[in-house]
Amino acid sequence: MSHSAVTGKKLRTRSIKKRPFEWRFRDVVVVYLQFIIALTWFLILPLDISGPHIGRLFAALGWLAAWRYAWWMTHFFRSVIYERFVFPKWRAQADELQASGWKPKEVAFMMTTFREHPLTTQKVIISIVREAKLLDVPVTLFVGTGDSFDENIIEEQVDRFGNDLPDNFRIVYIRQNVPGKRMAIGLTLRAMAREGICGDTPVVFLDGDSILEPGCIHACVPFFEILPKMHALTTNEVPLIEGNKTMQRWFSMRFAQRNMAMQSHALSRRVLTLTGRLSVMRASQILDEGFISLVESDSLFHWHWGTFRFLSGDDKSTWYTLLGRGSEMIYVPDATVHTVEQIEDAWVSRAVQNLLRWSGNMLRNGSRAIALGPKKMGFFIWWCLIDQRIAMWTCLAGPIALLSGSVLWTPLVLLALPPWIILTRGTLSLFLYYHNRRVEPWFPFILYANQLMSSALKVYILFRLPMQRWANRSDQRSITKIDWGLKRKFWMANFITVIWCALFVIAVLYTCGLAQTPLQTHLVRFLDFLI
Repeated sequence: MSHSAVTGKKLRTRSIKKRPFEWRFRDVVVVYLQFIIALTWFLILPLDISGPHIGRLFAALGWLAAWRYAWWMTHFFRSVIYERFVFPKWRAQADELQASGWKPKEVAFMMTTFREHPLTTQKVIISIVREAKLLDVPVTLFVGTGDSFDENIIEEQVDRFGNDLPDNFRIVYIRQNVPGKRMAIGLTLRAMAREGICGDTPVVFLDGDSILEPGCIHACVPFFEILPKMHALTTNEVPLIEGNKTMQRWFSMRFAQRNMAMQSHALSRRVLTLTGRLSVMRASQILDEGFISLVESDSLFHWHWGTFRFLSGDDKSTWYTLLGRGSEMIYVPDATVHTVEQIEDAWVSRAVQNLLRWSGNMLRNGSRAIALGPKKMGFFIWWCLIDQRIAMWTCLAGPIALLSGSVLWTPLVLLALPPWIILTRGTLSLFLYYHNRRVEPWFPFILYANQLMSSALKVYILFRLPMQRWANRSDQRSITKIDWGLKRKFWMANFITVIWCALFVIAVLYTCGLAQTPLQTHLVRFLDFLI
């Protein structure tokens, strides 16, 4: 029963306090000029769009774009409904609950770290101790480490607090004896169970490079009281990137899109991932042997590759387990964690590494999640998973159609690509500006490059699911040695990839009128004869 029902008071909905929109006249003018130039470009384009061939090509792409825009707009309006109407009611209940004096009995932090930068570790510990003071309940930090490197840094920072260290705060170190983040999480969760963490105790899953914004956990814990069926939540995330401007823009675009999608999904009381950087879960749901074993040794059976274990994607494993149990999950947009991104490689290389890991985790878990069915998770979230599989192909249809048209008809078709990118991705970026809280003229181009690169990588990894690499964690690889049997599997994967891509290209050519089947040819001749 919610606190409002006990008190009998009618809660007043209040809007979420958002970062003020940063208006910059120059950016608005540039975006306006982009649309004007793109429209003018289309008008003076030396192509007969009303003709039977070019017209059908652009009509097909237009229908495809309209479908994708409709889906994008659905997410946007759902996110606004969640942000302005649904979540504020929950926040009002949570605020009233805490104002009445309610506190959790205790809070447990589960942090895994591996040779993190000392300054980052210090800032993370400072943010956790600050939360412990604000929570004013017993707080235990369970730290899963690989060696003494991170432990020494943590101890040095804790010693600096001196008498300012709250009495209700303690640290338990768990030194892993088997490599890998998954084993570190498993050993740490087992240590929690031995320490008696149980029941409705909020357990904070935290990476060693995640710095909590003041009040972040304090803002999250009451939801476990007011939403009894909610067993996990994840929060807003803001990356901290030094240096590379292109990477900063890419992450800004990605996280604006993440914020929109997360709120849209949370309207169904489900999310598509429990972010590993920061998620909070109910102890009773995660400290049983089944949950811990799955996190430690999650695996998948594939008809071609056999059974293989997951390297990264522990957040997807926790999500899938709770999803299968019918647990509700929400997104807390007004609680923020700052994540440190160390960019040492070229931005393209780092972007490819991240997309390969993210896309691989999504594909490896998506199929089995879809198998749970719409009744288990709700139709909208189930369809979102299916749409992920469809979208990775549809994004490639445009460039394939325009490139094919330039070869089969006229090279002038390629001249339509730049204004097409500006108008289509510029329109989508208008929705992202709302969540980014700033107009960014580079978003249309970064969004298109991200979608194109992400789709190509997803198609590639779809037929090579066991291929996993985690450059962020001592450059772990799932495949270190390729024998003759494995080579044959890769050859077959290459063959299957070519077949699927060829079928997709053929489908695009027929849909856009770039090729005709024998049936279409005979039908046209028959109609001509009748006429």
